Amino acid sequence: MPASSPTEPVTAPSALRHVQIVIYPGFKCMEAVGPVNVFTAANRYLAAASHPARYDVELIAPTPGPVQSESFLTLTAERALAEATPQDTVMIAGALEIEEALRGNPQIVDWCRRHAAQARRFASLCTGTFFLAEAGLLDGRRATTHWSVAARLQQAYPDVRVEADAIFLREDNLYTSAGVTAAIDLALAFVEQDFGRDLALSVARDMVIYLKRPGGQSQFSAVLTGQAQVRSGIADIRTWIHANLERKLQTGDLAQRAGMSERNFVRQFTRDVGQNPSDYVMNARCERATTLLLETGLPVKTIAHRVGFSSDDQMRKVFNRKFSLTPREYRERFSTAA
Repeated sequence: MPASSPTEPVTAPSALRHVQIVIYPGFKCMEAVGPVNVFTAANRYLAAASHPARYDVELIAPTPGPVQSESFLTLTAERALAEATPQDTVMIAGALEIEEALRGNPQIVDWCRRHAAQARRFASLCTGTFFLAEAGLLDGRRATTHWSVAARLQQAYPDVRVEADAIFLREDNLYTSAGVTAAIDLALAFVEQDFGRDLALSVARDMVIYLKRPGGQSQFSAVLTGQAQVRSGIADIRTWIHANLERKLQTGDLAQRAGMSERNFVRQFTRDVGQNPSDYVMNARCERATTLLLETGLPVKTIAHRVGFSSDDQMRKVFNRKFSLTPREYRERFSTAA
């Protein structure tokens, strides 16, 4: 999975892990509510185990009081941004109209610039990455955001190394995440850092979600893999590939199906999609295999055959190269089934 987080527990200075979630008019509600639910669930498990630590979650905003999200829901910010100093973890929600949010909230950019280094973890959620980029915190660093604005982020901030497929990324104490529900992925990663995998897995099971979801954003967006506009012929071939993974899928056969010479097909496919046909097929097989490993009890050999690998040994070699894990190890590590 294209995400970056250590799994060893990290000790915070006190039993309270302070989490400050920054909201503002037009913020994406799920990006605040999702992490709040994760940390609240973690607190329940910690209390049940008589653990002394807890998460203390606080909503902060440029102006305290009711703050309306992009939906009809309103959350209440307990404190003004100007009065808040990072204690441990900061998470900045994104907005549907992020450029408008940037123009309307320059104090958030300034706050990020002045306080990012003080936090143990300073994170942006979805398009919240634009606040960190505008503050200059991501220059020369890797960052991700929602797939639909990744190209805009790269164009507006060319010094940022945008990795559009990642669910979340870490650079020192800075974290950036993909769209909406990736805020939950990142919050779970923080719980795992603080208290270990068992607690994070319990929270994930409680919320009926993956502890670590397989694959990257490309499994959710047909346009992500290639930032260019994909021609209909290539789009049709990609759809056909995903529906026929059990076949051999040689590049020459794909070119013939597309009605092109092999050389022209490879050139156009690579330009439009961002990777050559062979790599695309292999990645598609890996993504389908990870889903089957985590969501079914099918034997590895059956999965390998179903997604088009020549053998389970070939799938094992590909998994070792791609994930540094065997398929069985991948299933054991990432499955959240009871």
